[in-house]
Parts: sequence; C-alpha cells; structure tokens
Amino acid sequence: MRTGTWSAPGRVNIIGEHTDYSGGFALPFALAQRTVVHARLRDDGRITAASDGHGKVEFPVATTPGEVTGWGAHVAGVAWALARSGAALAGADLRIHSAVPHGAGLSSSHSLECAVALALVGLHDLNLGRAQLVRLVQHAENEYVGAPTGVLDQMASLYGEADRAILVDARHLTAEPVPCEFASSGLDLIVVDTRSRHRHADGEYGARRRTCREASAALGTKDLRDVADLDDALARLTDPVAVRRVRHVVRENARVLDAVELLREGRVREIGPLLTTSHASLRDDYEVTVAELDVAVEAALAAGALGARMIGGGFGGSVIALVEKADRRSVEAAVEDSFRRRGFAKPAFRVARPSRGAGRDR
Repeated sequence: MRTGTWSAPGRVNIIGEHTDYSGGFALPFALAQRTVVHARLRDDGRITAASDGHGKVEFPVATTPGEVTGWGAHVAGVAWALARSGAALAGADLRIHSAVPHGAGLSSSHSLECAVALALVGLHDLNLGRAQLVRLVQHAENEYVGAPTGVLDQMASLYGEADRAILVDARHLTAEPVPCEFASSGLDLIVVDTRSRHRHADGEYGARRRTCREASAALGTKDLRDVADLDDALARLTDPVAVRRVRHVVRENARVLDAVELLREGRVREIGPLLTTSHASLRDDYEVTVAELDVAVEAALAAGALGARMIGGGFGGSVIALVEKADRRSVEAAVEDSFRRRGFAKPAFRVARPSRGAGRDR
C-alpha cells in the first residue's frame, strides 16, 4: 500500500483511574475528536512527520531512544517499537492533524501514537492485531518517550465503539463493550477542560506506580487487583502512603465493576455518586488533584450535577460531570463563575459521547 489515511480518537475515562498499571479495570470510551494521519510510503529508510502547529521532524527508521524529543518522540517511539518487534520499515511521510485538545487529560498523545501505528502498519502491510498494538504503543511511551503509562488510553482508542463504553481488563488486555447512551437517558456528560496544565505529572505519576508495585510485592500479590481482603492488606502495610494508594486502587476497581452493572441495567443516573466518590479518593488517597480540578467538581455538584470527578493522570487537565440535559448550561455557568472568582483561567466545555475507535478512513 502506497498511501492512506488513518485516525484514532482521544478518550474520556468514565471511571477507573490509576488502576491499569496494577492489572485492574477501567471504563473509558472513545471521543469524537480524533488525530488524523495522512501517510505515504517511501523507500529510503527515513520517516518524516509534519504536524499542524508543531512543525516537522525527520528521523531514520532505525531510530533510538533520545534521538527525537518533544512531540516527535511519540511518532518516533512507535517506529522504534515496530522495528524492535521485527517489522521491516521502508520509511514514510506522515501529515498529522489533531482535534484532540493537548494537555487536557483526553489522551492526545496516545491518539497520535495509535494513529501513527495504524498508518505504519497499514503502509507496510503488517499483520498485527489490536492487542499487539496496545503493547507496542505502551513500549513506545515507556521506553522511547520515557512516560511510565499503562494500557488504558490506547485500549480506549483502539477498541472504542459508538454508544459503548469499554470495560478494560488491563491484565488480560480484553476490551468488553458496555451500553452507554447518555443522550437517550436525558443526560449529558460534560468535559470541563480546566486549562490547568499538568504540573509535576511525570515524576509524580512514576512515584505512584512504584509505590503500587512495591505494595503489591509486600502483600505477595501479582497485582493490586488480587487483593481480596482490603482491611487485612492495609493492616499489613507499614507505610501510610502505601496504605492510601492501595486503598484507592482496590476500591476504584470495585467502583468500575459497579458502574458496569449499572450501565448494563440502564441505570445510568446511578453512576453519578460513583464518580464523586472516585474523585474524593483521587484527591485524598491518591493525591493527584489540583485546586482547579477540585473547584470544578465542587462547583458542578453544587449546581446540580449527578456526579463529577477528575479524569486522566491528574495534576491538571479535565473534569467530567454527569448532568441532566436541562441543567447543562447552569452547571457550566457555575463552574465558570467559580473559576473567575478564584482567578483561574477560563475553562472550556464540551459534551462527550462514546464514538468509534481507531481505524482506516480511506
């Protein structure tokens, strides 16, 4: 194949934050906003990537970690991971356009990586399944870009479906569609971009991942999802920080499964309190919120939201709020007013609906 166009969406995670790297569960869905890659095969062993507003990078297919930095590392990392897996890449020209907001906690980087991965795989007629692409993108992020991420974001992007959330099992790399039709229930899921850019996210994210890994080893479990008796596990841990992190992960996994059952039964409104409890846990036990995220949640709830929580890795980014359609404008106005009174940047709002996953457009 000489040319083609592929795209991959960003994602919103309904619930299940900071669980994927402990082998746990999450419930994301793919957004309508996508990263599009127009690709053309070349045969000189070079890859060029030009992105609207970000410039252009060029590198050999035999790139190595550290050779490409900035936004281009996400592109080069995918090529590196493919080559390391044994793929013979001839080269490519990539033109990239993204409608996924950058830095908003909507997984713009994984959207880019998934779209690039599909483009390179398609151009070179490689036979790789979605589960293989999930791991390939993770290797690109972890080992080339240097971000210690899990598998949630790329699974949401690669497996997303219209009107469906995706129950992600991070241990087994399975993705099970779950009915998720907010509009037919008279509801909107608002994404509030707080415009607070991620502060200290990489180092703090890595620290929490290490704490979870060390706590799992201390408890003698493969992953924290294997903790059967939370009270017993917490009593055996001596580090108060580890106690808080483990408590969040174990309870968050349970909240995911509870939310799945409610959605399957059509009881969409009843997931609201789970969202709010998740945010409190992320604030108090996982300690990944910032003032803008907390204020957005508090203001949305005070204005009548059924539930609200931060999404993404934390330390900035976005909040989701589940609201009655009739209340959306008043909730948005309340959040905006709270931000203005505190001197925060003006937030941006969008309604999120489960959309199709990554694939070839033409």
